[in-house]
Order: sequence, then structure tokens, then C-alpha cells
Amino acid sequence: MKSLIRISTHEVEMLQKRLAEIVDRRTTAELRLVVLEAEGEAELLRARQDAEAGWYLAGFREGLKQRKAAVQADIDAIGREEAGARDALSEAFEALKKYEHVNDAHATAARKEQDRRDTAALDELGLRRMSGR
Repeated sequence: MKSLIRISTHEVEMLQKRLAEIVDRRTTAELRLVVLEAEGEAELLRARQDAEAGWYLAGFREGLKQRKAAVQADIDAIGREEAGARDALSEAFEALKKYEHVNDAHATAARKEQDRRDTAALDELGLRRMSGR
């Protein structure tokens, strides 16, 4: 039982690390999206200040739209991966808790059996002393 608990604990830890890595990737992708939006605002401001830059604004906006869509697709894919990792972690944690519960129940049963044996031995010792008098 201890081996199962140790293996399950290791699995939970590995899944927690995997989930943390996925969350970091999602955060990085979300930051890329924020940077792209800031670039778009900066280019729009520049186009308002410089008429010649305005000629390129339509092309820039189309490229920006495509890059934002690609980053959003990455965020969506990472979100699905994160949901799967959370589900796997939840299942692994439930399995660990089941093993721990079974181990605790077994230990409690073993303690009760030992207490019963100790009580029986003391009762027998008491009966021997009583019969010896």
C-alpha cells in the first residue's frame, strides 16, 4: 500500500508540474496578445500623426489581425490542454486519496486487532492470577 501511495504521490506531483508549465505557456501567450494589441494602438497613433504611415495602416491591421488570430488559437488550444491536465490531476489526486483512505482504514483495523489481543492477554493474565489465589 505504501508503494501505491508513493507512486500516486509522484504522479500527482508530475501532473502539478505539467499543469504549472501549461499555465505558464498560457500566460505567455496572453501577454503576446496584449503586446500585439499595444502594437496596434501604437501604429494607429503613428498613422494619425504621419499621413504617409497611414498608407500602410490597412496592411498592418490585416497582418495584426492574422497574428492576433494565431495567438488566440494558441491560447484556445492551451486552454483545452490545461482543462485536460486539470482533469488528469483531479483524477490522480482522487486515486491518491483513495489509497490513503484504504491505508488509514487498514492501520485502524490493525490497531483495533492489536488492542483486542492486548485486552485478551490482560484478561487471561488477570484470570490466571485470580485462579492462583
